[in-house]
Amino acid sequence: MDEFVIARNPEPDSSLPYLVRLPLGPGGLVLKTRDTWPRTAKVYCHASAGWPADPEVVERVPVRSCARRGAAIDLVLDRGRENRSQFVFTKARGRDLIFWQSARTARQARPNVTVPSARASGHVLEILVDSHERYPWTFTAQQATTRRQALDAGDYAVELEGRALAVVERKSLADLTTTIVGGKLRYLLAALAGVPHAAVVVEDRYSAVFKLEHVRPATILDQLAEAQVRFPSVPIHFAETRPLAQEWAYRFLGAAVEHELAHEATEALVAAIPTAGATEGTTGTAGDAAPAAVVRAWARSVGLEVSDRGRLSPEVRARYARAHADPPPPGG
Repeated sequence: MDEFVIARNPEPDSSLPYLVRLPLGPGGLVLKTRDTWPRTAKVYCHASAGWPADPEVVERVPVRSCARRGAAIDLVLDRGRENRSQFVFTKARGRDLIFWQSARTARQARPNVTVPSARASGHVLEILVDSHERYPWTFTAQQATTRRQALDAGDYAVELEGRALAVVERKSLADLTTTIVGGKLRYLLAALAGVPHAAVVVEDRYSAVFKLEHVRPATILDQLAEAQVRFPSVPIHFAETRPLAQEWAYRFLGAAVEHELAHEATEALVAAIPTAGATEGTTGTAGDAAPAAVVRAWARSVGLEVSDRGRLSPEVRARYARAHADPPPPGG
């Protein structure tokens, strides 16, 4: 199992007395920190020159999960207390900063975390509307433009690099009930699950299910619960009214765009931090570790079409990794 390791910083004059090593990427990610856990306040971190050859280890904790999502690294440790935290990459006065926070300290201070206000996560969205929608949302009250076209999944979508990034399926309660009774809900959710970010939004209250007259409410409730267990990546949200459902979908699509853009911006910062070295770290590929700008420049040099912004597709990163892989040994 991967480990989260805390050691003393061997630099005697440093104001950050600890090093932490996250099992992320080849060799692990090494940061200097002011404390061993964000207990009462967020902890300032800084990139380290590397992991010492003979570290004075303070603590080793098995890791349940360590994943980079957008502008943050989510860390879940395999212990009962002080087990969930987050490393947030942000900017202040033109400087790149890293803060380590837990749920308790995040309530006290949020270092430049984007919160939707008038625009969805600060973006004017172009929302694709499925051409089969008879009475589509217009998003006239939101800062968005719409374009009609046939969608492979969902009724509303946003794209990045020409591919669907996030989709929303709109349902009235009557339409949702018909979909469940007709046995089509699983197939619908399976199609939505193939998109990086997807959701179903219902233009009614959840309590309205209990008032259905021509079908047993328990049947619908059981099918909804089973669908969420089977497809946890596709939430089904009840939004009370049509305007509220439209607003929720707008915010969801905007959050997906912000998440992907923040993820790419953080890639370059993470890639610039020295790793712990191959002897004690985890494995990875050249395509995973290389900054997006480097992979994008290589892709254009070999004739591949990539956009100026957004996350690079797994296919492009895989081709980069294959092109930069070490050659096999003679006779191997």
